[in-house]
Parts: sequence; C-alpha cells; structure tokens
Amino acid sequence: MNPKIKKYLKESIKFIIILAIALNVISYFKSQDLNKDDLIYTSYKLLDNSEYNMPKDKPVLVHFWATWCPTCEVEASNIEKISKDYEVITIATQSGSTKEIQNYLKKHNLSFKVVNDEDGFYSRTFNIKAFPTTLIYDENRTLKFSEVGYTSTLGLYARMWWVD
Repeated sequence: MNPKIKKYLKESIKFIIILAIALNVISYFKSQDLNKDDLIYTSYKLLDNSEYNMPKDKPVLVHFWATWCPTCEVEASNIEKISKDYEVITIATQSGSTKEIQNYLKKHNLSFKVVNDEDGFYSRTFNIKAFPTTLIYDENRTLKFSEVGYTSTLGLYARMWWVD
C-alpha cells in the first residue's frame, strides 16, 4: 500500500475515534440534567387528535426533536426505521402548528407517531435542553438509556435490544 494512503487512513481512523469519544462525552454531560424519573405518561395526543396508549409490557423510546433542528433532520430516518420494530413516540418541540409538522413529515416521508409540544410542556417536564434527545424506558417505565445529540440506527437498535 502506498505510504501516503496508509498514513492518511491511520490519521482518518484516529480522528474518527477521537471524534466519537468526544461526542459521547458531550452527550453524557448534556444528559446529566435530564429528568431521570420513571415515565409517568401512558398516553399522548397525536397530531391527528388520536390518543396513543403505550403498551404496558414493552420498552418504549421517547424521542424529542424539532423541525428547525438540522441534526434532528439527519436523525429522522433512524427514528423512522426503529419505529417499525419498536414502540416509539416522538415529541416535536416548538416546531409550529400541527399542519406545519404534518407538512414536514410528508416532505421527509416520515410516519412515526408525533406529539406536538407547541408550548414546550413535555420538554420542560423531561428537562430537555438540546435536540435531538432520545430516552429509552424498559417495560416498567424505568429510564435505561438517554442520548443527547445524533444517534445511529445501529445504536438505537442495540439499546432497544438490550432493554427488550
């Protein structure tokens, strides 16, 4: 292998590892202030005015996001994928009217369950300070994982598998 290419690959791998560690450390510190209490909400009013009742015997992923958040937009496809296999409720915070959120979902071809947290009630309750934030609760509604910032599809599946 060409020595220049080998050197470039080594430096790239080092950079990726350092970046991954730094992002995890940042996420850890950002998640320190989250509400770590058991999940008390068992039903949510969705965008279409239907009531979503969470099953009592399954883990659930609660995902806070916003239409104005670029990282949320990148992560949305990951949430869409996992919502096909696990219980997922998403909370769009201060993202405009129900119609605006529905237009956003349609534009990005997303079908996951969404609560419009127009006034930030749920964000305040969970003490969410940054977006996206993902919380994973076990079947007893005990918080098992929290992630502030981008999470990969593989990372989401691994955490849900662990809790399930």
